[in-house]
Amino acid sequence: MSILKFLKSKLRRKSRTMSAATKIKIVANPRYQRSGTKSYVHMMRKYRFNPTKPGPYFLGKTLHQTGRQYTDKPVGGRVHMQELLQKKSVDTEQAGEVPAEDVQNDAMYLAQVGIGTPAQTLNLDFDTGSADLWVWSTNLPSATLSANSDANHTVFDSSKSSTFKTQEGSTWEISYGDGSSASGSVGTDSVNIGGVVVKNQAVELADKMSAQFASGAGDGLLGLAFSSINTVKPKSVATPVQNMIAQSDITSGLFTAKLGSWRDADEPDKGDSFYTFGFIDQDTVTAAGADITYTAVDNSNGFWMFDSTSATVNGKSITRSGNTAIADTGTTLALVDDATCKAIYDAIEGAIYDNDSQGYIYPSNTTADNLPTVSFAVGNKQFAVQKEDLAFAEAKTGYVYGGIQSRGSMTFDILGDTFLKGIYAVFDVGNTRFGAVQRKELNQNLATPPAE
Repeated sequence: MSILKFLKSKLRRKSRTMSAATKIKIVANPRYQRSGTKSYVHMMRKYRFNPTKPGPYFLGKTLHQTGRQYTDKPVGGRVHMQELLQKKSVDTEQAGEVPAEDVQNDAMYLAQVGIGTPAQTLNLDFDTGSADLWVWSTNLPSATLSANSDANHTVFDSSKSSTFKTQEGSTWEISYGDGSSASGSVGTDSVNIGGVVVKNQAVELADKMSAQFASGAGDGLLGLAFSSINTVKPKSVATPVQNMIAQSDITSGLFTAKLGSWRDADEPDKGDSFYTFGFIDQDTVTAAGADITYTAVDNSNGFWMFDSTSATVNGKSITRSGNTAIADTGTTLALVDDATCKAIYDAIEGAIYDNDSQGYIYPSNTTADNLPTVSFAVGNKQFAVQKEDLAFAEAKTGYVYGGIQSRGSMTFDILGDTFLKGIYAVFDVGNTRFGAVQRKELNQNLATPPAE
């Protein structure tokens, strides 16, 4: 083949690929039930931080034993101290394990992804706070599958895909701070994400899953952080976006996220919630009436981390020298430093920190006019949290759980969906930068979410 014919063929291939790339509509998980405390506990186990405010949940040190067990010795194998999520008893103050029902697996949104040939369609949680693509699989024990049959999981069957190849010797494991985990084997297959077909993408098949892990909704997770935190061993694997770029499946090495608020269905101008891969939805940018602002990302820890050295509450600036934040679509709340958190709730009449809820709560009859305007810096520009998202869920009678809470012992902010719903976010992998444009404010005549 001549060079000219080769180039023309490549251009035609790119044209076909790009024409197939579409918005991936994401939908609200029908099984998701908002619970502020449970979502906070989820973040504690995901990021393993200790709270600096009082409450029943904490990371406690426990003895962890590994290696061969010896019957002729009181303790066998290796023993080391490990921090695990624990819960204090209200009556005895003694600590114990955290029940599965105390943790909210934060899959608020799900998106359809096709895996294999022919494609098997699974509902996955897109998570910029992790880097594994794992799925429920037929390798799971029948007891696990039958125990979760009411959840209507789509379970991936690799034997029914003509393009699946086992990656011999590779394993994966995700474990959380409460001792829950999922693990299994690894293979490669074709993965269709919004019309972009990624060939030979590593797919992690769940062979084992603890009860706490299995309680999560959806059919698995698609991580969109950087591959340095991918858990596949002996060697981490490339993420779908990295492979899209390497295979020239997309001409722009980026993806975007527009996450909907609970009132979007009533506001036609807000549009659908979606992700895009390889292109920016210009209609959304135009509707925002502003240009995208970019800031450099430090991905040395695998996260989408950027400078966020200031915040504002009702226009009053809070300086946070050296502060950083990560954008995490797999987390519902936003967690910030204690001083900023206190300033936010000091601006809401009747707001209190509630030990039982382990979070800030405020009166549910608070109107939007009486809520503060809160913003956080992305690089050098402030972006506001939509007032409707300051209320996350019902807490106790007459109160709602705030969508912004304490980050505890963590040294950086976690800007989850509470923040991301207010912006159109651009995750530019190729240029290692994060972009944001403020979405238009709603006609905010309500301050609290509707009852479940």
